[in-house]
Amino acid sequence: MFKGQKVVVVMPAYNAEKTLRKTYREVMDQEIVDEIIVVDDASRDDTVAVAIGLLAVRVEVHENNKGYGANQKTCYRLALDAGADIVIMVHPDYQYTPKLIPAMAAMIGNGLVPLCDRVAYPREICLTRRYAFVEVRCQSFPPGARVRPLLAPGVIWRCQEHGV
Repeated sequence: MFKGQKVVVVMPAYNAEKTLRKTYREVMDQEIVDEIIVVDDASRDDTVAVAIGLLAVRVEVHENNKGYGANQKTCYRLALDAGADIVIMVHPDYQYTPKLIPAMAAMIGNGLVPLCDRVAYPREICLTRRYAFVEVRCQSFPPGARVRPLLAPGVIWRCQEHGV
């Protein structure tokens, strides 16, 4: 919880058995996360078994591999269904450090940097609710959309086209 706002971390997983526990521990160490959602995209390893064994984790499994974009959308939908005010995507393969979670939650929760992902949600949702998508790359935006890196390239992007 950050200033009364529910913080949900989503993890789009595919063959993340070896790194999921480490990522989970570091997410929980941040002490502001209310819920973790892991969406497994038909992994061939024991990602699901590992995820089920973690406390306070909701696990969703795609029966067939739907690809990264579909996995992201499932993550976002489940987070919104769970009543999230702040959604932070962290890759369970430890591609990005979960130590950024408090900073991301603070930027969003304090109204400093409302962010959106045009691919997943239409403009109306982007402008009426605040979400932080840690994994939003420039290719998520349509050709011609102007984006600006806020922290580091490939980590988080601001959608200038929507004014957020």
